[in-house]
Amino acid sequence: MKENRGTAVVIGAGIAGLASAYYLVRDGWKVKILEKGSLDNNCSYGNAGMIVPSHFTPLAAPGIVAQGVKWMFNSKSPFYVRPSLNPKLLNWGLKFLKHANKSHVEQHATTIRDLNLYSSKLYDELDQQEGFDFELKQNGILMMYKTKVVQQEEVELAHRAQDLGLDVAVLQGNEVQELEPDLKVDVLGAILYRCDGKLYPPKLMQQLIVYLKAHQVEFHEDTKVNKFITSGHKIKTAVTEKGNFEGDAFVLTGGAYLPELTSKLQVNTPLMPGKGYSFMYQPQSHQSLNHAALLLEARVAVTPVDGKIRFSGTMELGPANDKIYTNRVRGIVEAIPKYYPELTVDYPKDKIWYGYRPCSPDGLPYLGRLKKYTNVIIAGGGGMMGLSLGPAFGKIVSDILSDREVEAAIAGFKPDRFDG
Repeated sequence: MKENRGTAVVIGAGIAGLASAYYLVRDGWKVKILEKGSLDNNCSYGNAGMIVPSHFTPLAAPGIVAQGVKWMFNSKSPFYVRPSLNPKLLNWGLKFLKHANKSHVEQHATTIRDLNLYSSKLYDELDQQEGFDFELKQNGILMMYKTKVVQQEEVELAHRAQDLGLDVAVLQGNEVQELEPDLKVDVLGAILYRCDGKLYPPKLMQQLIVYLKAHQVEFHEDTKVNKFITSGHKIKTAVTEKGNFEGDAFVLTGGAYLPELTSKLQVNTPLMPGKGYSFMYQPQSHQSLNHAALLLEARVAVTPVDGKIRFSGTMELGPANDKIYTNRVRGIVEAIPKYYPELTVDYPKDKIWYGYRPCSPDGLPYLGRLKKYTNVIIAGGGGMMGLSLGPAFGKIVSDILSDREVEAAIAGFKPDRFDG
C-alpha cells in the first residue's frame, strides 16, 4: 500500500489536470479537483486528438511571423489575430516577436521532442491499463501538401526531424494514395511521421474521470478560485464561493485561464487563448481513412475517430469570447475537398465545437515548481500540443511533488520565466 503523501488540490479538469490527478492518486496522494466550469466542456474534448513528437518546433518560429502577417487580413485564413487594442494581446505579441527566431527554435527542439516522446510512451502505458480504451493508434500522421513551396519547407523539416532521430518518411502523391485506398487523395506528396499517433479525446477524458472517481478523487464543478491564502512560501488554502479547500500541494493547470490563477499569486504566465474549431463528419460506408493527417496549406487537422472523421483547425488569437465566426469554420470546410475530392462536406451549423488553446508567447509550456511558492506546481501552456503532452505533464507533476527525479528535461519550461 502506498504511503499517504497528503492532499493535493488540482485546479483545472482538462487533460493536464486529470493526468496530474491520475499519477498523484497512484502515488498515494488524496486529490481534490476544482473546475471553474463543467467536466465535459473544455479544450481537451474537441481537439484533434493527435500525439505529435513531430511538433518539435515552437509556435514562436521565424516563418510564422511572415506567414501570419499575410493570413491575418483574411478572416478565413488558418492563422488570424482578431484586431484589438487589448494590452495583454499587445504585450503577448511583443514577446512573441522577440522569440520568433532560429536560435530559439534550435535551442528548444530537442527538449520539446523528448517531452512529446515521453508523453507518447505514457499514453501507450495508460492504454494497457484496465478500464482504458480510447482508440489509441500509433500508426503515424500524414503531413500532406499540394504546392512546391510547402513541399520544400516540409522536406527540409523532415530532414531536421530525421537528424533528431524521429521516424519519418517522405512520400510522393501516389504513395500517399496507397496508404489510403478507400478515399481519393489529391496531393503533391506528404511527410509520414511514423512517430506520431492519435486518440479519441472524449473517451480518454471520460475514462480518466471514471478511474479517478473510483479512486476517491473529489470533483468540484463550477468552482472558481477567487483567491489563495498563503503562509510564507506556501499556499495553504484556495478560496472559492463554494467553500475553502486546504491542501499540502497545489497544481495549477487551468488551460487558457491559467494567467487568471497565477495573477492571484503575483506570478506572470502570459498566455493568449488561441480559438480553434472542430466538427465531426460521417463519411459514407465505403469511405474510410487509415491515418490522421494535417492539410498543411490550410492548417486543417483530420482525425478518423469513433467511426467518423473529426476536422479541426484555425488559430484565432485574441480575447476569449463565446462567438462562432462562420468564416473561420468555412475556411476549414472549403479546404477539405481540395485534398479529399470525394468528400462533400456541408457547413455543419449546430455541430460546431470551439475551444481555446493556451498559447505562450515563446511557444513553450509552463511546467515546474514555482520559486515563490514551493508547494505549487504549474502545468499548462501546451498550445497545440496540450493533449499530446497531457500524460507527461501529469507524471512530471507527481514526480516533483513526490521528490523523485523527473525523467524529462524541463529547465527551459520554468513557469515563472517571465517574472522580473
